[in-house]
Amino acid sequence: MKQLPDHATAAEPTTPASDVGRFLHRRREQIAQRWADEPLFRTVFTVSRDEAVEAGRVVVDALAQVADTGRVADADAAGFAAVREQLAGMVASRARFGLTSGQISTEVDGLRTPAVDLLLAELPQAPPEHLRECTAVLTVLMGTLRLVVLETSLSEGQALIDRQQLELMEAATPVIRLWDGIVAVPLIGTLDSARSQVVMETLLESVVDQQARFAILDITGVPMVDSLVAQHLMKTVEAVRLMGAECVVSGIRPAIAQTIVHLGLDLGTVVTRASLADALGYALNRLGADIVIATRGGAGPR
Repeated sequence: MKQLPDHATAAEPTTPASDVGRFLHRRREQIAQRWADEPLFRTVFTVSRDEAVEAGRVVVDALAQVADTGRVADADAAGFAAVREQLAGMVASRARFGLTSGQISTEVDGLRTPAVDLLLAELPQAPPEHLRECTAVLTVLMGTLRLVVLETSLSEGQALIDRQQLELMEAATPVIRLWDGIVAVPLIGTLDSARSQVVMETLLESVVDQQARFAILDITGVPMVDSLVAQHLMKTVEAVRLMGAECVVSGIRPAIAQTIVHLGLDLGTVVTRASLADALGYALNRLGADIVIATRGGAGPR
């Protein structure tokens, strides 16, 4: 006859999963203490060992909750939701030390042995078949935890890539103050939807901060203008206009002009200039400034 856990009653289910759940509840402290010495916890929680133990308790509680439901192979089981944020922080910490997702997964696998050892010590008189079943359930549960950590690692990695891409786009679209009331954005490279949004937001913030009356979009470094790029430019021009400033598009090279005409794009409401210098001259004239060109024979107005 199978040996029941200490606090189990005849009315309670005694499936391997439920027995593993009760084991985790009962041995929560011992498991957490052992995990605190494993690399994953020891290297993440360096302030104090108590911090590592408390983190271990939280993970054990989550595993026990999953085991109670019997969904030990389900990475989407509700119990894991409570520790995903903590696991994400642990994964990020190990990643900052240069560990790959595979190495982090190996560290998670290292938590399995202490838990299995305690389970074997917990059921010394249990029938061999039941002991094998409980061990298998716990092994599957720890494997699922490993999968959850791997998914979290990949998600964190993608989030980091997204943040870096955004930072690169922001760095690649600087807003330059050319004159009092005049700002400019020199665009270089392909202008896609994501980057166009960054350009618009950055330019609008600068218009407000600098109290600019003119904003120049210089597309000299944009290799190609198609209908999508033109649409992005029009949206930016309109947004700047709504902020009370005038937007000038400069860098209209002959090839780009021909492309715009060939596509039948209507930029009639947009002020365009061939170069950034021409756009700056236009804005200065609108501001009432006199531009003087110095020559050998003296200075003359422009």
